[in-house]
Amino acid sequence: MIAQVILTVLLSGVVLYAWHEHRRSPVVATASLITAAAAIYLVWAPSHASDLAEWAGVGRGVDLIIYIWVVISLLVLLNLHLKLRMQLELITALARQIAIANVVNESPLASKAAPSQPATNSSPTRMTPIPASSRPDSGSANSAPPRTGVIAKASATNG
Repeated sequence: MIAQVILTVLLSGVVLYAWHEHRRSPVVATASLITAAAAIYLVWAPSHASDLAEWAGVGRGVDLIIYIWVVISLLVLLNLHLKLRMQLELITALARQIAIANVVNESPLASKAAPSQPATNSSPTRMTPIPASSRPDSGSANSAPPRTGVIAKASATNG
């Protein structure tokens, strides 16, 4: 009797939480309400759990409930994993966009085209566009790419 009361109180908490979260996630809330209501029923009528387990081919009602609990837990873990992966992909995409938006042009031509500004910690330096007519590679197929940047520095140091 004590276990039934404790389980009923805990499952009633699940019902209240599912009811409260119904606007945010109606599918999960509905599934939680149905599962908690069925669990409360089986807590107070354990012989029906045994009958259901016998019908399903499981030895005892408790075993059937544990098997169902394991399956539900695995589904919840899969759902959380997929949501976490989606959030990590979103954070990666946002970090890429922020990095691209805050790129500082280190080209020597850009420093000639725009006056240098004193470095401040309050805002990142913005890239100034170079007119197409003043670029060294404008239109010439034989012009070599500029020898500045990460790749050029890495190839210069590696040989």
